[in-house]
Amino acid sequence: MTSGRNSSGVAGSIRPKPSTSSISRSRTVTVVFHSSVDDPEEWIPRLCDLLPGVEIRQSSEITDASSVRVGVFWDQPPEGLSAYTALVAVLSLGAGIDQLAPETIPPGVQLARLVDPNFASLMTEYCLLGVLRFYRNLHAYERASQWTPARLAQREEFVVGVMGLGTLGSAVAARLAANGFPVRGWSARQKRITDVDCYAGQEALLQFAAGLQCLICLLPLTPATTGILDARLFAHLQRNAVLINVGRGAHLVQPDLLAALESGQLAGAMLDVFCKEPLPADHPFWRNDRILITPHVAAVSDPKTGAPIIAANIRRALRGDPLLNVVDRARGY
Repeated sequence: MTSGRNSSGVAGSIRPKPSTSSISRSRTVTVVFHSSVDDPEEWIPRLCDLLPGVEIRQSSEITDASSVRVGVFWDQPPEGLSAYTALVAVLSLGAGIDQLAPETIPPGVQLARLVDPNFASLMTEYCLLGVLRFYRNLHAYERASQWTPARLAQREEFVVGVMGLGTLGSAVAARLAANGFPVRGWSARQKRITDVDCYAGQEALLQFAAGLQCLICLLPLTPATTGILDARLFAHLQRNAVLINVGRGAHLVQPDLLAALESGQLAGAMLDVFCKEPLPADHPFWRNDRILITPHVAAVSDPKTGAPIIAANIRRALRGDPLLNVVDRARGY
């Protein structure tokens, strides 16, 4: 699931804060912060306001890692986590945890996702925009060099499938159904969503996919879902179907997508997530005019809404309480 990569941009104004590098180094650091995509000057002052008396510092400023009890990360610090011997919790700055290499985090350390209500709002907007773009044939007009109106399908003919029915996927499916599209949902476990035809389990995957005109991937990345967007699945979609991937880049078998676009089995793709980010400048996706690329922005975290949720989990971790939105290591999400 994308989704939920973080962004350094924050809506609204933020009152000036002293640089985190100016914090006295004499106090014991309780919380370490690291992200390769987020601005610590946006996050750390907000967290400090919410957690008076708790010392929070960037990983690059840590001199005694053995005192740190909680890690707040988008991805792991360059030096890894081996020096953080007192860690009791790792809190993801995103809705996903695969970027944290969870297999390297000791089993005794609690691991939690960030479930920010703002994610669902942003993700539903992005996916609705993508579906409407394809439904109204804008992807064809973007490539057109002559005046050629395309046939507009009846909305009830444009069947949309949503893979992954967690917090974000369920919100997306419900929003699309409320906008009049026939919607199917697929997940590992059976779900019930008003006006959404739900399927569950590997045995129902191809039945779910049969005849879809638009496929949206919002799955978590696990060994079972890696490479799930492949030629076999594409072959069961309606010809000239379209793909929106806001889950993770590794869900997609890239050569299979390019082949499906070349053959006409797929008419277009809208991709927000990639195996390597930023997407390399020489990647063939950039040169394919049937692929719209967005830079992992479908749902981005905002310190204004995310910091209170992270702060609540820091309090729980320091008290020894179970975390909110804790990850089931066996399931991978």
